[in-house]
Amino acid sequence: MNVLAVAPAFPFADYLIAGIFLFFVAATVAGALIAACAKRIIRGVSGLALCSIGIAGLYYYLNSPFLALMQILIYVGAVCVVIVFGVMLSEPDEPLSAREQRKPYPVFGLLLAAVVTAAIFAGVSRVGLDTAWPKAAAADAAWKVEALGESLLSTYSLAFELISLVLLVAILGALAIARGGRDKE
Repeated sequence: MNVLAVAPAFPFADYLIAGIFLFFVAATVAGALIAACAKRIIRGVSGLALCSIGIAGLYYYLNSPFLALMQILIYVGAVCVVIVFGVMLSEPDEPLSAREQRKPYPVFGLLLAAVVTAAIFAGVSRVGLDTAWPKAAAADAAWKVEALGESLLSTYSLAFELISLVLLVAILGALAIARGGRDKE
């Protein structure tokens, strides 16, 4: 008699999977909010890194470990590090005057942003819930390096080149930040 067939399944497996998914979603949203609302660029970069790690977790959850690894390597390991180097190479800003520090928040802009965000969220949620999504194909148990290299240079060559362009733009942005800080005298 097969022991695995008799043993009951883990009763809370569905809750555990949903909890892991919600953890990755929360990390992504929290990182995006930190990146968007941070006053200091280092905190914004930390939020970007957290958001990228959350997105990598969602990729892994969606049975795409290669995309998860590339998300961490490219965005956390390269883009965020290049931005941090750009900040480290730049000179500190001059302190703001008292009048520049007390700028009121535009209420109309915040309300408009909240309405647009709610509309986009409602639209994406409706598409996600109402669409009959096809089942994902089963992943191969063993990834071969040859197949990965062949797919990178044939099937995914455009994505591979676009990733290199993202890295180039990140390096140029970091250099622009660093150079802009040195011109102030």
